[in-house]
Amino acid sequence: MTVTQSGAKWIFRLLMVLIIFQGVCVMFYYTPNTHSSRDEMMDALRQMHCAKLRRKFSIFKPAKTIKTQSFTRELSDFMSCPYRSNTTEREVNRLSLQIFCNATGFLFLTKRNTAVNQSIPYETSTTDTYTMNASLHSMLPEDFPWSGRRLGRCAVVGSGGILKNSSCGREIDSADFVIRFNLAYINDSDVGLKTDLITINPSQIQKEYKNLEEDPDLLVERVSVYGNASFIMPAFAYTFCTELSIRALNVLYPIRPQKPMAFFSPYYLQTLDGYWKRRGLKPRRLSTGFMLISTALELCEDVHVYGFWPFDTDLQDNPVPYHYYNLNRPSKRMHKMPEEFVRLLQLHSQGALTLHLQPCSSDAP
Repeated sequence: MTVTQSGAKWIFRLLMVLIIFQGVCVMFYYTPNTHSSRDEMMDALRQMHCAKLRRKFSIFKPAKTIKTQSFTRELSDFMSCPYRSNTTEREVNRLSLQIFCNATGFLFLTKRNTAVNQSIPYETSTTDTYTMNASLHSMLPEDFPWSGRRLGRCAVVGSGGILKNSSCGREIDSADFVIRFNLAYINDSDVGLKTDLITINPSQIQKEYKNLEEDPDLLVERVSVYGNASFIMPAFAYTFCTELSIRALNVLYPIRPQKPMAFFSPYYLQTLDGYWKRRGLKPRRLSTGFMLISTALELCEDVHVYGFWPFDTDLQDNPVPYHYYNLNRPSKRMHKMPEEFVRLLQLHSQGALTLHLQPCSSDAP
């Protein structure tokens, strides 16, 4: 009887050891697969969520319908999704802009596309004109400098406050072609130093360089930081812009006659305005930033947009200044920055351009 009880206990213990051992083996062989299945399921759900957000943001909706808090929350989620470039969308936008607007031929006035005594219209007027005189004509660029070639990867750098402390400078400078606006201040950390094309606003000449003829050095010193960049002004946007733009040209032409400052062609800007109006974007006047993003979509292989953000807080709900270098705000009567941003977001969602709204990686090329 005693032997039988001892044997039963021994058998029971052996069975328990075998059961535990078997359980350990099962866990050893199947747990990784279970984790893998769970990861695959989570990845599939994430892809579905990203696809849903991509569809949502690819459909144009008026900015006035946006509820900022929920919008930025969803947008933050979407911007963490893998970006999907769409070659077809890029080419469709490029070809349609080329056919209707033709930046290569008409982005700015040149000796080739403008004649002496030609009547130049004003972009925003149906009655005012300017007669091109020989003196001004002699200072126009010979021809469009980038004719016949694509500009590669372009960085279009706006002045939005989200660029402050963004560490995007190195990434921006790695682009083949960099576009900036309104003599924006540059630095190597957040916005980079490389500049290939930069605009000057006539109002800057009016406010910051009032005694330009007597003291040209201030403007000369300001533009010198941009190296061999091309400068462009909207001399024929409004009648008051013309005299201010010519004053700036008279100062800059003698120091860089081989690369004279250009004037936007009002013909190009009028057709560009009509192009976007037919697509539902109807501000009183497009912002210069949106104009040159449109130009980049036509001329560049790959367009990356930085610093375009019209809201008071970033995607993490932190307050941001309107500009990364000052506190000035745009005229709401003139431009519709939120409407333009929604359009840029649509183009990003469709894969036509890349919109950068987060700080850049410190190990960016």
